[in-house]
Parts: sequence; structure tokens; C-alpha cells
Amino acid sequence: MSFSASSASSASVSAPSDAAAVTGSSVSASVPSASGPSASAPSAASPHPLTPYGWDDDWAAAFAPHAAQGLLPGRVVRVDRGLCDVVTEAGVVRADTEFVVPHDPMKVVCTGDWAAVDPEGKDPRYVRTLLPRRTAFVRSTSSKRSEGQILAANVDHAVVAMSLAVELDLGRVERFLALAWESGAQPVVVLTKSDLVSDPVALSHLVEDVVAGAPGVPVLTLCARDGEGVEKLAGILGRGTAVLLGASGAGKSTLANALVGADVMGVQAIRDQDGKGRHTTTTRNLLLLPDGGVLIDTPGLRGVGLFDAGAGVGRVFSEIEEFARGCRFHDCAHESEPGCAVRAAVDEGELSQRRMESYRKLVRENQWIVAKSDARLRADVRQDWKRRQAEGRAAAEAKRGRGPWRPAPPR
Repeated sequence: MSFSASSASSASVSAPSDAAAVTGSSVSASVPSASGPSASAPSAASPHPLTPYGWDDDWAAAFAPHAAQGLLPGRVVRVDRGLCDVVTEAGVVRADTEFVVPHDPMKVVCTGDWAAVDPEGKDPRYVRTLLPRRTAFVRSTSSKRSEGQILAANVDHAVVAMSLAVELDLGRVERFLALAWESGAQPVVVLTKSDLVSDPVALSHLVEDVVAGAPGVPVLTLCARDGEGVEKLAGILGRGTAVLLGASGAGKSTLANALVGADVMGVQAIRDQDGKGRHTTTTRNLLLLPDGGVLIDTPGLRGVGLFDAGAGVGRVFSEIEEFARGCRFHDCAHESEPGCAVRAAVDEGELSQRRMESYRKLVRENQWIVAKSDARLRADVRQDWKRRQAEGRAAAEAKRGRGPWRPAPPR
């Protein structure tokens, strides 16, 4: 995977006291002056100019070896082809990414990364290296290769925006949440355009459906256009880094404008016939929030493939994992095995059939994507499929009266 972004859309980054605004095709910033003694030796009374962007003592410690080489710390606010905008203590600089485009697609520069940049006076200026990421939101690419695509780096909250203007896809919510948990960020689900659901009872049922499939995840309803619910979301996000995710037409750009407090992202109307939106946002932009913290706005996502998200799937379907502890076999696939506590929970109405089918689908998909890069696991998956095919043939023979059928014992 290699990440490239169109330059058709951009957003500015500003100091905490300034409102971010779109300025053509470049990103500008107003950052406190780095001149004077306080710039070289920040104190408790004089915070580092990058503190609003998430800079802290741990980042400073990680950057120390690069500071000794005369490089400047900065956070990537936007990535284009071969170039990126990095906010530093002296302002936003345009830097070349030639040295941070490795063959491993998981290590390419991404919005949200902390970087070491050449000091002023170099022409051109390069991003020399990236600091190790704390978290990363990754999905699988659409290619046939077993590669992941990083959507945002060093994120504290992953905000999943789902529009109430169309029928809720609970399976898609679960897919987003699996990736969010796997990234190391705290997921938050926001049901946008709540003003379009006039019946409060119907709205409460929709919220209940999402809550039931999102254990441990805050679920909010809001109308960004009217500001309803925006303050509550801002309180949850705090002063950390949040990434805004969702399909086109989910109202992400409108929500980003509401959180920033200015029209920094362009918005377009959705199509009436299917409720789908147009790609208003074409790049990933890091926006400074007025009360501290930053927001990474992303383009609409059509496909959200899992990428080695086994632990995330387990978090989303924690009740199934709990039922599975009562299965007779520790490696029960919850299909035809005797003594399966999960299937018993479905039969008794303790677990919905929809949740069970969604769980199976995500588990199979995750096994497939992991197996593409793991030869041993690939062999295990192939053997498991052969076992299931043998069971199917035996069951067909038994149905035709050619002998009894018994499920093959689990491996």
C-alpha cells in the first residue's frame, strides 16, 4: 500500500486562539513564536508550541536523539504525492517525504504522525524520520496483496459517523468498531442527522440497536447542522486526537466544522434517491480544535476491510466470546460441533442470529486476510475447509440413505 492524496481539498491548521480556515491549496498555521529562550528550553510556565497538537514529555523523550542532530519536531497535518505539510514550532512547513516512503506500506508517512524535519534554511526540506506510533487505524487494501492501509496515526478516539438519513447498517458499525478497537483507540459511535427521525420512540429503538452491538462504546445522537449533541461529543474527545470515519454522506465534514467552530471543510448535499454523498473531503486533514486537541477528518470510506483485527472482533462480540467459554471444545467453530454453548445461546434467544452471522463473517474475513501473509495459518485454514467439505459430502450421503452421518471431530 502506498498512500497518496489529491490536492483538490485542504484545510488550514491554526493556533488554539485562531479559527482554522481553508486557504486554497495549502495549509497555513499560526503557531506561537519559537524565538527567545523559552523556545529552546520550554518550561512548565511556557508550554511547548506544539502542545495543542498533542506534544508531551514522552514525545519529547522519543525525539531527543533527533533534536541532537538539529532536526525539528512536527506533526503531519496533510499528505500529498511525495510531499506533506508538517506543523512545527515555527509554523507549517512543506516537506519532501522521499526518506519516509519505505517498501513496507505500514510505515509510510500518514496524517497524525510525529516527524523529524530539516531545520529552516534547507532547500528542499525533508522529513528525515517518523517517531514510533502509539496507535494506528489500519484497514486492508482493495488489492490482492496482503497489505494494510493506514488511515490515521497516534489517535486517541475513533469517531464512527453513521447517518440516520438511511437505514442503519449494524454490520458496518461492527466492522468499524473492530478496526477501532484493534487500533488501540477508544471508539465512539455518533448517529448523525438525528433531526430526520421525528419519532422519539423510533430514535430510541435505533440507539438501542446500536448500543446492543457496541459493548463499551459511547453512542450519541446529534445534528451537527443545529449544534445538537456536538458539545457532548467534544467533551468525550477532550484534548486528545480523534479521527472521524464513515461513508460519504454521513455528515463528517459538517460535524468537523461544528467541532472546529468554523467552516473549514466544504460540504455537499446527498443524493435523494439513495442518501449517498459525494466525496467532499479528498484528503486526510488534521484540524486544531478550539478547546485543545485535534481532529483528523477523512474522505468517505466505501470499503472497510479488516486487517489482522482478531482482538478487535473479540471486543465487539464480547458476549459471544463469553458464551464460547462454555463450549465443550476449546477450538469450537460454533457451527456443527457438539456441546457448543454459542449455538445453544442462539437457540435459546440469548444471542441474536444477526449478531452470530455478523461474528462469523468477520472472523472468516479476518482469518482470510491474516492467512494471506502467514503460510502456516494458510495451511490450517485449507485443512479446515477440507474437513468441512468432507462433512458436507458425508451429510449429503446420509441424506440419500447411504449411511449415517456424524460430524468430524474438531482438530
